[in-house]
Amino acid sequence: MPLALLALAIGAFGIGTTEFVIMGLLPQVAGDFGVSIPTAGLLVTGYALGVVIGAPLMTVLGTKVPRKRMLMLLMGLFIVGNLLSAVAPSFSVMLIGRVVASLAHGAFFGIGSVVAAELVAPDKKAGAIAMMFTGLTVANVIGVPLGTLVGQSVGWRVTFAVVAGLGVIGLAGIAKLVPDLPKPEGVRLRHELAAFKNTQVLLAMAMTVLGFGGVFAAITYIAPMMTHVAGFADGSVTWLLVLFGLGMVGGNLVGGKFADRALMPMLYVSLGSLAVVLALFTVTAHNKIAAAVTIALIGALGFATVPPLQKRVLDQAHGAPTLASAVNIGAFNLGNALSAWLGGIVIAAGFGYTAPNWVGAVLAAAALVLAIVSAALERRSSAHGGVVAGGTPSEQRTAVHH
Repeated sequence: MPLALLALAIGAFGIGTTEFVIMGLLPQVAGDFGVSIPTAGLLVTGYALGVVIGAPLMTVLGTKVPRKRMLMLLMGLFIVGNLLSAVAPSFSVMLIGRVVASLAHGAFFGIGSVVAAELVAPDKKAGAIAMMFTGLTVANVIGVPLGTLVGQSVGWRVTFAVVAGLGVIGLAGIAKLVPDLPKPEGVRLRHELAAFKNTQVLLAMAMTVLGFGGVFAAITYIAPMMTHVAGFADGSVTWLLVLFGLGMVGGNLVGGKFADRALMPMLYVSLGSLAVVLALFTVTAHNKIAAAVTIALIGALGFATVPPLQKRVLDQAHGAPTLASAVNIGAFNLGNALSAWLGGIVIAAGFGYTAPNWVGAVLAAAALVLAIVSAALERRSSAHGGVVAGGTPSEQRTAVHH
């Protein structure tokens, strides 16, 4: 594997760290700016909405410039946004910084995946893409907990300054190690947009919004929930986030392994189990050991949905998957924004810090319903002689059995 993949992985590590580390620092940020926890949750919502907007916008713009230059520009945006967050004199300025940083998120992973695949032989493309995404998963095991520890020990501003430094390293690595690749041909936007007329594509994206939104409903407010309800000390949030990150890594591997074998059954199991575990979290949050186990399970079940959901979108939009893939990355973050907002509403309404868990359970259950509807529509299409969009011929023949 070429060293250029290391540069991409470092960039992914920084992006993953800045996305998730804010959840462990919400109490400190809220206290410094004199705002409520639900208001501070807007830092999660704002970042997520920035990804929703930035993913398709930056991806389309990225087709007009060489990929290496676009990756460097995206890292530049990331650095500026995190530096702005680090020195923000007010909550509103920090929110702007979060949005600026988020604009790089979706397009970096979309364009970075293409670059990673082009750097290696055809039989190593999947491994190259996986290596880049390893930076994101490792961020949740190492970067987020360490960033939380640093923020709680010496101040959250230092955390965002360090993350900006990671961006500088990633930028330098891309400039030094990533080769100049040919400028991509002009995107046929009309063809890319046509994929969104496919009902199955829209259903898959809706599953993404609701399913992953269930995870963020609980995890956004993990710090106040664990300190005020479970009775953990502030410092314990760090290792609780390690558990969540380990769950993510394990769930991502399992989801990826089974997505090609039995995609829809994998979604049924992961989404259904996620809904149950989130509902149970309203009870287990009152016990330290049970809460810790539940957090790991939420990470595992939540990220077990990611590979099959992404593959579902790619399969159904197989004729023009680039924009659909980028938009689906935004859909994950739209779910994050929706659930963080809804979680803040139920807390502000006086239902307590465990109330977002019920919100998450309902969202995950709704995603499960959509998965069942999607499969039913696919079976009906096959029964009437329709061709199942995407996948191999074998997948098309057996889709009815999903």
